[in-house]
Amino acid sequence: MAFTSDSLAIFLAVLDAGSFSAAARKLGRVPSAVSMAIAQLEAELDLPLFDRATRKALPTNAALALEPQARQVICQLNLLDAQALQLHKGLEKRLTIAMAPELQTGRWSQPLEILAQAFPSLEVEVRSATQTEAIRLLHDGSVQLALVFERPGIDERESFLEAGSQLLVAVASPRHPAGQNSGSPLPEEAFAEQRQIIVASGKATGSDPRMVLSRRIWLTDSYLATLDLVQSGLGWAYLPQPLVEPLIASGALAEVRFDNMANRLRLWVDIIWIKSRPLGLGARRYLEVMRQLFEKEPPRA
Repeated sequence: MAFTSDSLAIFLAVLDAGSFSAAARKLGRVPSAVSMAIAQLEAELDLPLFDRATRKALPTNAALALEPQARQVICQLNLLDAQALQLHKGLEKRLTIAMAPELQTGRWSQPLEILAQAFPSLEVEVRSATQTEAIRLLHDGSVQLALVFERPGIDERESFLEAGSQLLVAVASPRHPAGQNSGSPLPEEAFAEQRQIIVASGKATGSDPRMVLSRRIWLTDSYLATLDLVQSGLGWAYLPQPLVEPLIASGALAEVRFDNMANRLRLWVDIIWIKSRPLGLGARRYLEVMRQLFEKEPPRA
């Protein structure tokens, strides 16, 4: 085989440097060794690669034709070396994260951009799951990390990192009774009869109980589906502020008015993992980035 990782590196170094002596300095070798390696490569390929008529090593048409593929191969070899090193350091093949639907429009996906750059070979799967389902997936080993809203108790099997908060806003269509802000706020008894649309799997109890206020419930499996039903006037819902703020500003949605409490609910977020299962390099990096993001925020009141 004519090309090896070493001969590819020398070939590209001469192309980039423009001479054998400059390439030798770049590679930390003597010029004669570089010249000999190129001569051997030319003999094995039976192709002249550089014109030696001048002091500079001018690439031939054959060398220029081989250059794009040579650079691609070197790039792949570098990626292979990097992946092997990352695996040696504990990079998992796949990082699976269960995330409450309310959090998928916030900053909790930002670290994935950094992971994609740092670990190109890492497979990432983000599963949308209710609070109850996310914790179940964590404990049965289906996911390595779960992003959920803060719970009243602590499970000793888990470790956690507090990762900011999400502001949820109660909204409805301006055509819906709950969204008609020109009138008086609905009393608690009347409001309990207004249909509430909740993102949950199978039953409303899969959501945080602080978000379930109505006795009449419809369920969806995504916030886009919930938003569509709310805009159609079929009910009201708690939706993430980043998702609804532009719609409120444009008049497409209205904030619901309660007569006995605020219409905005701030819930604190925890990232949890199982103490007895060592986290891989990707999961550890995700937590590190989240910790850095959270440290920039004001302390919790």
